[in-house]
Amino acid sequence: MKIIDVTAIYLRLPEIEARTDSSQDALLVRIDTDAGVTGWGEVDGCPWVVKAIIDAPMSHTIVTGLRNLLIGEDPMDVARLWTKMYEGTLYYGREGAVIQAMAGCDLALWDIKGKALDQPVWKLLGGRYRDKLRVYSSNMFQFTPEDTADRLRAAKDEGFSAAKFGWEPFGKDPATDCAYLDALRKAAGDDFDIMLDVGLIWDATTTIQRAKLFEPYNLAWIEEPVHPDDLNGYRRISENITQRLAAGEEECTLRGFQRLIDEGGIGLAQIDLTRCGLTQAMKIAQYAADKGVLVANHNFTTDLNTAASLTFLAAVPNAYVLEYCVEPSEISRNLAREPFKQKDGFMDVPDAPGLGFEPNYEVIEKFAVSSL
Repeated sequence: MKIIDVTAIYLRLPEIEARTDSSQDALLVRIDTDAGVTGWGEVDGCPWVVKAIIDAPMSHTIVTGLRNLLIGEDPMDVARLWTKMYEGTLYYGREGAVIQAMAGCDLALWDIKGKALDQPVWKLLGGRYRDKLRVYSSNMFQFTPEDTADRLRAAKDEGFSAAKFGWEPFGKDPATDCAYLDALRKAAGDDFDIMLDVGLIWDATTTIQRAKLFEPYNLAWIEEPVHPDDLNGYRRISENITQRLAAGEEECTLRGFQRLIDEGGIGLAQIDLTRCGLTQAMKIAQYAADKGVLVANHNFTTDLNTAASLTFLAAVPNAYVLEYCVEPSEISRNLAREPFKQKDGFMDVPDAPGLGFEPNYEVIEKFAVSSL
């Protein structure tokens, strides 16, 4: 079996709001083979940058687009192809957008391998530790505390036992922040987990002060309060707060997570499969497990990410919980031919061959900016 094509497909809603909301578009990677087996991956990054990295022709042996590197290869050689992509992009890669583009290809290769062998990918990764994951509802903060609390009530009504809220307009002053968290905790009651995603806007001192102020709200974790490069800040925070400290969605390499764990002292590593890929994610999870750190996914995009995240978290011993984006984007909600559903706060791990995702071509055709 040989790879005959690699296609980067950009999906975008007709109208985009100026918010930190990656549910509004998606970059899909489709890999086709001469055996008729197709694999699907996704990248949560800057779509046009990722598309250029995939589509670029060869400049020389260590400056080459990913499509050119993969055409003609055996898709079953997933680990070797990761190395080939890494070595073929050394002059402009090694971190950031290139690794993210590689991650989308890596997911598609694992999808092909599972389909070709008629096995779910979690079985190829060594088996699963669990057949379902506890899932939390992931939300943007709304522009009033009451509207935000309504989101939590909706999550409870749908059966979720946990919800996360993040980014603007939260974080501007202590009184407003407490008004939001007070409304959320009153709506949630005691037996419901609330996670807080600060959105990279504080320094270490502000975070420590706010975390002390937030203790009565019994937060499950505080996520990314400071800039991802501020490892000293993360270390100071981790040593001075009682809540679990979570981070990692901007990282896409094992080295990046090693720094966050060893230098930053985080207690929960958030791994985005559409930025790391499965090949690297398994190494990251193993390193985290060796350090006594839990892992969760990051996912604010589509059900393709959900499928990859369920596959990954099922296959590692230190998985904590599954993030599921509930923003009402048609791309997020309807990209899968059979959308993933949670029941009583849990989501089943797919048993279908590959990643367990098949696309809804009508949605792809409706929102595609780049053609199939």
